[in-house]
Amino acid sequence: MMAPMSIKRTKQVSHGRQRETEANSPFASMKPKEAEKTWAEHVEGKADDVFVPYSLAARYERGALLAHPKFGKGAVVAVEGSRVEVLFESGTKKLGHGSS
Repeated sequence: MMAPMSIKRTKQVSHGRQRETEANSPFASMKPKEAEKTWAEHVEGKADDVFVPYSLAARYERGALLAHPKFGKGAVVAVEGSRVEVLFESGTKKLGHGSS
Protein backbone atom coordinates (compact mmCIF):
# COMPACT_ATOMS: atom_id res chain seq x y z
CA MET A 1 0.00 0.00 0.00
CA MET A 2 1.14 3.48 -0.78
CA ALA A 3 1.17 6.16 1.84
CA PRO A 4 -0.96 9.18 0.98
CA MET A 5 1.15 11.82 -0.60
CA SER A 6 1.20 15.17 1.07
CA ILE A 7 1.26 18.16 -1.18
CA LYS A 8 2.75 21.13 0.55
CA ARG A 9 1.52 24.39 -0.82
CA THR A 10 3.46 27.53 -0.20
CA LYS A 11 1.62 30.64 0.75
CA GLN A 12 1.87 33.50 -1.63
CA VAL A 13 3.83 36.24 0.02
CA SER A 14 1.88 39.45 0.21
CA HIS A 15 3.79 42.69 0.41
CA GLY A 16 0.75 44.81 1.08
CA ARG A 17 -0.20 47.43 -1.42
CA GLN A 18 1.90 47.35 -4.54
CA ARG A 19 4.22 50.26 -4.96
CA GLU A 20 2.99 52.82 -7.37
CA THR A 21 5.13 53.34 -10.37
CA GLU A 22 6.71 56.73 -10.67
CA ALA A 23 4.60 57.53 -13.73
CA ASN A 24 1.23 57.09 -11.98
CA SER A 25 2.29 58.37 -8.58
CA PRO A 26 0.32 61.39 -7.33
CA PHE A 27 3.67 63.05 -6.65
CA ALA A 28 5.04 62.57 -10.17
CA SER A 29 3.96 66.03 -11.30
CA MET A 30 5.45 67.84 -8.32
CA LYS A 31 8.53 69.87 -9.06
CA PRO A 32 11.65 69.02 -7.12
CA LYS A 33 11.89 71.29 -4.13
CA GLU A 34 14.40 74.04 -4.64
CA ALA A 35 17.13 74.38 -2.04
CA GLU A 36 16.19 76.69 0.80
CA LYS A 37 18.16 79.90 0.95
CA THR A 38 19.77 80.98 4.20
CA TRP A 39 18.83 84.22 5.91
CA ALA A 40 22.11 85.78 4.74
CA GLU A 41 21.39 84.80 1.12
CA HIS A 42 17.96 86.47 1.32
CA VAL A 43 19.19 89.78 2.75
CA GLU A 44 22.71 90.01 1.31
CA GLY A 45 23.22 93.17 -0.73
CA LYS A 46 19.68 94.44 -0.13
CA ALA A 47 19.25 98.10 0.83
CA ASP A 48 17.35 98.88 4.04
CA ASP A 49 14.57 100.62 2.10
CA VAL A 50 13.49 97.38 0.35
CA PHE A 51 12.43 95.88 3.70
CA VAL A 52 8.81 96.91 4.31
CA PRO A 53 7.75 97.41 7.93
CA TYR A 54 5.81 94.36 9.17
CA SER A 55 2.09 94.91 9.68
CA LEU A 56 -0.51 92.33 10.66
CA ALA A 57 -2.96 94.03 8.26
CA ALA A 58 -0.64 93.81 5.23
CA ARG A 59 -0.69 90.85 2.85
CA TYR A 60 2.66 89.21 1.99
CA GLU A 61 3.79 86.86 -0.75
CA ARG A 62 6.61 84.32 -0.78
CA GLY A 63 9.92 86.13 -1.23
CA ALA A 64 8.75 89.41 0.33
CA LEU A 65 11.33 91.18 2.50
CA LEU A 66 10.11 92.76 5.72
CA ALA A 67 11.41 94.47 8.83
CA HIS A 68 9.90 93.31 12.13
CA PRO A 69 10.21 95.54 15.23
CA LYS A 70 11.32 92.61 17.44
CA PHE A 71 12.94 90.07 15.08
CA GLY A 72 14.60 92.42 12.59
CA LYS A 73 14.98 91.80 8.85
CA GLY A 74 13.29 88.75 7.40
CA ALA A 75 12.16 87.05 4.21
CA VAL A 76 8.81 85.32 3.68
CA VAL A 77 9.56 81.67 2.86
CA ALA A 78 6.01 80.24 2.94
CA VAL A 79 2.43 81.48 2.83
CA GLU A 80 -0.29 79.38 4.49
CA GLY A 81 -3.68 81.09 4.44
CA SER A 82 -3.67 83.89 7.01
CA ARG A 83 -0.16 83.04 8.22
CA VAL A 84 3.29 83.51 6.75
CA GLU A 85 6.52 81.79 7.70
CA VAL A 86 9.33 84.32 7.86
CA LEU A 87 13.03 83.50 8.03
CA PHE A 88 14.86 85.82 10.41
CA GLU A 89 18.50 85.72 11.45
CA SER A 90 17.42 83.97 14.68
CA GLY A 91 15.30 81.37 12.83
CA THR A 92 11.84 81.03 11.31
CA LYS A 93 8.70 82.49 12.85
CA LYS A 94 5.06 82.10 11.87
CA LEU A 95 3.29 85.45 11.75
CA GLY A 96 -0.21 86.55 10.82
CA HIS A 97 -0.93 88.64 7.74
CA GLY A 98 -3.92 90.25 6.06
CA SER A 99 -6.66 88.00 4.79
CA SER A 100 -7.92 90.12 1.89
